Amino acid sequence: MFRPLLLATAGMLALSACDRSNERASVSINADGGNVFGAINGETGEMKIDVPGFQGSVKLPKIKIDTGNFDLNGVHLYPGSSIRTLNIVGDDKTGGLRVAFASPANPAVVRDWFAERLGKVGYQVHAEGANLVGTTDENKPFRLEFAPDGADKATGTIVISG
Repeated sequence: MFRPLLLATAGMLALSACDRSNERASVSINADGGNVFGAINGETGEMKIDVPGFQGSVKLPKIKIDTGNFDLNGVHLYPGSSIRTLNIVGDDKTGGLRVAFASPANPAVVRDWFAERLGKVGYQVHAEGANLVGTTDENKPFRLEFAPDGADKATGTIVISG
């Protein structure tokens, strides 16, 4: 049940996110205990698929996932951010999402920006050090981790568990 959704997601990302710009993201889809079913390497453009009955790889144009098309209940990434990796993990019982990104502001500014907007769309979050933790509007565990990335820049990781 979850597997067709994962494969459809990979196909859509591969087809809709092709770009030859300098900002590249990698995508992986994992299920059945963490086995990788599909992965796209944003640096090389190689897409691998490994599902029962089929294995293969193909070279695609290097990809860029448009941050304008990514949102959490209508909340986009901090302005000027770029997605580095997108990992979809799950099977028929559990699922999750992990998104790593870079932002052009320090971690505290980005954290506070997210806290204000996510609270307005039904997420229950609170600061825990430099991070945000809580639940989504669907009561799924949510974590937003931040780290400095040089002067006045941050890296972040969104983790939503099933």
